[in-house]
Amino acid sequence: MAEIDNGVGRIIDMQKLILALYSDDSTVRSSVIAALGKQVDKDLPLHEIKEFATADALRLYVDSKKPVDLFILDAEAVPEGGMGVCRQLKDEVFNCPPVLLITARQSDNWLATWSRAEATVMHPIDSFTIAAKCAALLKTNSALAK
Repeated sequence: MAEIDNGVGRIIDMQKLILALYSDDSTVRSSVIAALGKQVDKDLPLHEIKEFATADALRLYVDSKKPVDLFILDAEAVPEGGMGVCRQLKDEVFNCPPVLLITARQSDNWLATWSRAEATVMHPIDSFTIAAKCAALLKTNSALAK
């Protein structure tokens, strides 16, 4: 593994960040994966995206205690929307990683606040917006910030 100086005099290992992506819609998952590429910011390590088409599959992954650095949840997923999943993660996962919600309307942002998501983006996926929001969340919540 490569090592980098995180800017505060501490050397850390560069390991892949793990992003958990939940959407029942494969086109949404494909859009997010294409938008984020392999690295959302030059100051962050490469990332690996774990895809989940059902909330149950995401819960099984989380329950297995595998690492996650950022959750990206589709608020429009059916039958279980990302906002409800987000609220459950925040209630049940100790030191829950940050959550980025993908919403359909600007007016849904109050629900995103209820779900305790740290950030939102809107459908359709804009590559620059989602990458910038993911990078900001990862920089403030990853090992790089600790």
